[in-house]
Amino acid sequence: MENDTYNSFTLLLEGLNFSEESVYSVFLFFFFSYLFIMVANVGIAVLVFKDKSLHQPMYLLFCNLPFNDILGNSILVPRLLIDLLRPPSERLISYYECVLQAFTTHMFGTTSHTVLMIMAFDRYVAICNPLHYASTMTNKMVMKLTVSAWGVAFVLVGILLGLTIRLNRCRTMIMNPYCDNASIFKLSCDSVFINNVYGLTFTVVLFTASIGTMILTYTKITVVCLTSKSKSLNSKALKTCSTHLVVYMIMVFNGMSAIALHRFPQYSDYRKLCTILFHIIPGSLNPIIYGVQSK
Repeated sequence: MENDTYNSFTLLLEGLNFSEESVYSVFLFFFFSYLFIMVANVGIAVLVFKDKSLHQPMYLLFCNLPFNDILGNSILVPRLLIDLLRPPSERLISYYECVLQAFTTHMFGTTSHTVLMIMAFDRYVAICNPLHYASTMTNKMVMKLTVSAWGVAFVLVGILLGLTIRLNRCRTMIMNPYCDNASIFKLSCDSVFINNVYGLTFTVVLFTASIGTMILTYTKITVVCLTSKSKSLNSKALKTCSTHLVVYMIMVFNGMSAIALHRFPQYSDYRKLCTILFHIIPGSLNPIIYGVQSK
């Protein structure tokens, strides 16, 4: 395919580069990982909604994560599986499908942060203000927090992609196994200065707000636990907060690894694999971690 077609609506994905001997092993790994993600996340969501003892704000807020994991992996992994079995010249994708994939991918990453932030707020209220927990974390508040988490992500990502789709395209090769914002605006020969500035600001604000929320809430939770003589409170904090922190650290580690590998072009294949694992690993581990806690 020519790589200089102006505003072409048919793009070519670079995909993952594996030898013929290993491609089927990789295919099976991704296939069974996706199958597990679907079964485990649907199962944990159904469990929460069926078991009335789990109709608590913490678990209702957690249900945003299975939905996000299902959405994020469903837009990525099936397409990836198909492309693994195709020759490189046939990994074609329409421009509109590419934009949709990029939007969903960034929604997945952003919502992972915002959902874990509102879950941190829930743990803060439960442990630091237990007497006001029932009156604060009402069903209405849970709904407001959920809408806020998804709404903020939608607006931020909408602006991100809005700035990109306004650009003219003079290339057709997506240098990635799937579409994301950076891959799309790199197709343009126009100035992408605004895109770079907003993208950097978006990333800094999101990570600062996310990490800042965790540090602030867990510092206060730690202070309360250290000054409290209640063993039941400390046990509750350890049980509920440890799972939340583990999930958060897994997400941050995966995200930071992908960002760090961007600085080393010689490791582009590792970066591509890492960005895919950013979807698969949290989606696989989240239902296990919270499933164990719900027992």
